[in-house]
Amino acid sequence: MRKVSTVNVNGLRAAAKKGYAEWLAATEADVVCLQEVRAEPEQLPEAVRAPEGWHAFWAPSSAKGRSGVALLTRREPDAVRVGFGVSEFDAAGRYVEVDLPGVTVASLYLPSGEVGTERQDEKERFMAAFLPYLCALRERAAASGREVLVCGDWNIAHQEADLKNWRGNKKNSGFLPEERSWLSRVFDPEDGGYTDVVRSLHPEVAGPYSWWSYRGRAFDNDTGWRIDYHVSTPGLAGRALKAYVERAATHTERWSDHAPVTVDFGP
Repeated sequence: MRKVSTVNVNGLRAAAKKGYAEWLAATEADVVCLQEVRAEPEQLPEAVRAPEGWHAFWAPSSAKGRSGVALLTRREPDAVRVGFGVSEFDAAGRYVEVDLPGVTVASLYLPSGEVGTERQDEKERFMAAFLPYLCALRERAAASGREVLVCGDWNIAHQEADLKNWRGNKKNSGFLPEERSWLSRVFDPEDGGYTDVVRSLHPEVAGPYSWWSYRGRAFDNDTGWRIDYHVSTPGLAGRALKAYVERAATHTERWSDHAPVTVDFGP
């Protein structure tokens, strides 16, 4: 596994008609992680459900038309697992992972939340349950000499550098102090033990952003958020050579409100 891409497609049926299929046909990635698929596999065109040259694994949500994650791999995985052992979320289309040689790769769609609503409560429950799983996954992988890579839409901007309008979002879901603190725990060597791969390659710079609202001129003004992450064990992060956002050239060429985030981990 050399190159990995992750992207929230914001509804795969729509994205496939607007440029996703062409992007997938052209990508050099060995693994592609998708979030917010919002479709059952049988609702997708055959070329999207089972694209030529890929092994595709789908984890739709039991709530129709919501969430949904997927993993596409060039090589057939040794194992596939949906969910992380928490009944509330295992059928929610939030998490799927596969075992490839030497590495476990996962696609994550962490709940988006909204302050003062049940959605935020759900997000907090998810975070509380997911961090122990991440720690256990890392420990299991280390015991067998494997690495871990969790890609996806984490729906949290970790630092001020991760969103353009950070001053105006201090009280909004996605940039709340408690959410940022939780993500700091994920990246703490003494706690979660994971590495933010893109930030490690792009320290102390704004962005690179991966999501821009469809409202106003957010995309044209690059008023974005960096919420799509490659989160890996340190050994794999140390192999990363290049990380970049595949930002569309113009607003009209976008096929999602997110852009693919790609990392080249070298040979």
